[in-house]
Amino acid sequence: MNRYVATAVFALAAATALTGPAQAEEPLRVAKAVPEAFSFVPLDIGIQEGIFKKNGVDVQASAMAGDAKLQQAMAADSIDAALGSGPGMAFIAKGSPVKAIAAMAGPPLLLAIVVRPDGPKTVADLKGKKVSVSTLGSLTAWLVNQTSRRQGWGPQGIEIEPMGIMPGQIAALKRGDIDGIIMDIGNAFDLEKKGEGRILVRFTDIKDFIIHVIYATNKAIANRPNDLRNFVKGWFETIAFMRGHKDETVKIAAAVTGKDADITGRTYDELMPMFSGTGKFDPAALSVLSKSWVELGTLPSEPDVKTLYTEEFLPK
Repeated sequence: MNRYVATAVFALAAATALTGPAQAEEPLRVAKAVPEAFSFVPLDIGIQEGIFKKNGVDVQASAMAGDAKLQQAMAADSIDAALGSGPGMAFIAKGSPVKAIAAMAGPPLLLAIVVRPDGPKTVADLKGKKVSVSTLGSLTAWLVNQTSRRQGWGPQGIEIEPMGIMPGQIAALKRGDIDGIIMDIGNAFDLEKKGEGRILVRFTDIKDFIIHVIYATNKAIANRPNDLRNFVKGWFETIAFMRGHKDETVKIAAAVTGKDADITGRTYDELMPMFSGTGKFDPAALSVLSKSWVELGTLPSEPDVKTLYTEEFLPK
């Protein structure tokens, strides 16, 4: 072996011995607002299909019990990024140390108000009734308020019961503690199939809206911009994969949501149109969100929405 080559090899070996094996990349901690909704399944699919890994980011997934818990986790630095609701952007205006970095889904096709089979027969029958939501100030709460407004009852015509995660809400519906639940369409289809519930209200006519966004903490934005950029790139590659691979998507989604293939296939057909392929924030949809915060009493006045989000992490 050439003397100079031998010296270089020895130096490399010595450096390796001193430093040990290369450290694994730090995981990007990403949480869903709730565990069972189909709209957050792309996170699981991107992980299982290796799409995030391919883009150079190791994703560590978790789930919370609603938007409020999600924002608390980000404020506590328990997670770096999150999949939450568009209305949850109001928390930023109230001081939450985060920003929305992608508009991941538009119209609220995901959600429906479900009642017991022997419950209210029409929307008009919901006046004065109790409908459960995940948390106050959330997307689900706003949609119940909107339903009440549309009936001419004002925002309080339907009594809102914040009850956290879905299993507890379903149990309360079966006991008769509440009259309805606003839930994701997959759970709604499942309850109808079992004869335990009936879809009463859909929100397919609301077009200008941002139902879900991807959030990142200010700390992650400052310290891990490349990981966030790679995560967002992987997210939209996952959406493209889902559009072209229904069978694979349904198989993974069924396992994540706990629904059978039939229900998951129906959910896929209903919800894939709502996913954005670009992540851009539509001004008209942002205007609807801004007004919703005042209507909910979440904020006293409409904020400057441009301060609540950034598009710097979107794929170019």
